Amino acid sequence: MFYALHLLAASTAANPLVLGLTIFALAIFVGIEIITKIPPTLHTPLMSGSNAISGITLVGAVLASGEYPGFAKLLGFIAIILATINVVGGFLVTHRMLEKFKSR
Repeated sequence: MFYALHLLAASTAANPLVLGLTIFALAIFVGIEIITKIPPTLHTPLMSGSNAISGITLVGAVLASGEYPGFAKLLGFIAIILATINVVGGFLVTHRMLEKFKSR
């Protein structure tokens, strides 16, 4: 797969938009395949792991919104808002699910 992306990158050196959209489309297909094969018992641990990934996204969004001017700053700000909602919501869901395992 990496070789195919390398060939695509070499052939679309003049058009990085095509390369970016291709990688995005491949990421969607891989994500759907991974998510549909997760059993429900693994949902909570994977939610905690995805919170960590969203935290990394949040750091990247802060860096992008601070360094680049114009439209990239707006997209970085939107990414900060969405990543923050994802992290907080993920932790709330994980906390709520772990509450169900406590003894009364």
